[in-house]
Amino acid sequence: MNTEHIEKANRRLLGRLVLVVIGMFGFGYAMVPLYNVLCDVTGLNGKTGTLSAEQAEQMVEDKNRTITVEFVANLNQNMELEFKPNVHKMQVHPGRLYSTSFFAKNLTAQRMVGQAIPSVAPSEAAPHFSKTECFCFTNQSFKGGEGRDMPLRFIVNPRLPKDIKTISLAYTFFDITQTAMQ
Repeated sequence: MNTEHIEKANRRLLGRLVLVVIGMFGFGYAMVPLYNVLCDVTGLNGKTGTLSAEQAEQMVEDKNRTITVEFVANLNQNMELEFKPNVHKMQVHPGRLYSTSFFAKNLTAQRMVGQAIPSVAPSEAAPHFSKTECFCFTNQSFKGGEGRDMPLRFIVNPRLPKDIKTISLAYTFFDITQTAMQ
């Protein structure tokens, strides 16, 4: 191989590597908007409809329709927390504001900070399910052994597709003590 041929091959390789780096940067930059679109479509990560308490109070209740709302509580790996819904199922009328709560108790002697991440299923219901008050809006700090009820207020929009009869609201509680204490 002659030197000219090697130099040409090296330039071509360098050009390809630069394109790969630019492509990786672009992909990384696009991840947040792509993730948000994924969450909007699937209902993951709590991407539910947004309403203020005032807007929720102005909705018209559909007394002729009943939706079952199921509540599910999950813990991230090895989290020493008792976490459960106080009510596992509710029958609700779209357009009416409802309240319930979840219970959490720190099973350790140390302070713990947690964050609940919600998801809604089926994904088509997510934009029609709105929380006006939720413990998932903020980090939850627990002293050692502390337990408490955490409120949730929600409303199902009457525009929810008629074929949806059941909505599941699941929370996964994550231990963020290390991050919150920095």
